[in-house]
Amino acid sequence: MKFKYQKISAKESEAFPKRKFILRPVIPIILEHEGKKVGYRALIDSGADYSIFHAAVGEILGLDVKSGKKEIFGGISGEKLTAYFHFINAEIGDWSYKLYCGFSYDIPPYGYGVLGQKGFFENFIVKFDLLKDYNSPATFPFAFANGRQKLN
Repeated sequence: MKFKYQKISAKESEAFPKRKFILRPVIPIILEHEGKKVGYRALIDSGADYSIFHAAVGEILGLDVKSGKKEIFGGISGEKLTAYFHFINAEIGDWSYKLYCGFSYDIPPYGYGVLGQKGFFENFIVKFDLLKDYNSPATFPFAFANGRQKLN
């Protein structure tokens, strides 16, 4: 599967005075539990230990979020956050798999879900190629495949 980086408007700053946009590896994902489905966007984050979504997504799926296995985690700020882990189904492109992921009330309710080491990278081989076709406004490719497929 191949996806384009998402081009997101960004303001200039003292550090980046010519910046107009940033590119992020954000993909569409469908999360499913007991027949309920939610379409969502998720950031592929190799620095994230876990795959985590806001707890409201779990509630939409019909989960009793706090009945999941509790994990205390932290991000770049060092703040302690809580997630509750559940098994759900995920669809990315034409591939479905069982996803063990956390749902947290402590992360902002807006933005993206995060696909991290547990739940995503353990299932896929990921190739980021930000510079390939960087000067072409149409393509910012990255690709991934499940562990049984070969990347081009």
